[in-house]
Amino acid sequence: MGTLYVVPTPVGNLEDITYRALRILKEADLILAEDTRTSGNLLRHFEIKNAMQSYHKFNEHQTVNRVVERLLAGETVAVVSDAGTPGISDPGFLIVREAIKAGIEVYTLPGATAFVPALVSSGLPCDKFCFEGFLPQKKGRQSRLEALRTEQRTIVFYESPHRLLKALGQMAECFGGDRQVSVCREISKLHEESVRGTLDEAIAHFQTHEPKGEFVIVLAGCEPEPKAKKARREQEEEE
Repeated sequence: MGTLYVVPTPVGNLEDITYRALRILKEADLILAEDTRTSGNLLRHFEIKNAMQSYHKFNEHQTVNRVVERLLAGETVAVVSDAGTPGISDPGFLIVREAIKAGIEVYTLPGATAFVPALVSSGLPCDKFCFEGFLPQKKGRQSRLEALRTEQRTIVFYESPHRLLKALGQMAECFGGDRQVSVCREISKLHEESVRGTLDEAIAHFQTHEPKGEFVIVLAGCEPEPKAKKARREQEEEE
């Protein structure tokens, strides 16, 4: 029986890839890639010529059974996304679940993911946090934010450049423009940047600086309600 490896790839700087990741990619019988063009550039850089197959959110349900058959036949399969760790806002969960169901060994290599450096460098509490990934593009977007109104942990979002200002504006409406935030872009790339301050300040910055690149929004959690105020509120609600 074969083995499935989940292999993180750099989110920016190619030097972030690990020696073990390179070895697994060189030894794999098949590499499942979210975009074969993007992963092809990475593999060519490290002179890896193994067989590669497209595996993304639009074809994973049609592809997964054939991949499991190859694993059951003894092949080694590595799954990669365009950047970061597969399964974290990227394809990967389905093949891992089905491989486990089939009794196949699954190993996930430690490695790059965008939200960890963004969270740690935000200056906001990172001992406890809530990872939300991408908000719904249309339906359910506002209700998801409303559900997080009283979340006390630091909250992490992913966002695209063309929806960044919309997201920050909706957050300011829901959480208040004075809520602290760190907006990080282009993690580990040449133009890496973190814009820290209030939501209002972040909005003002990106209104005058066109958002470019991929973004991680690290938002401060809700301040705990003072015990005396909470007690009064609960008493009023009972009355």
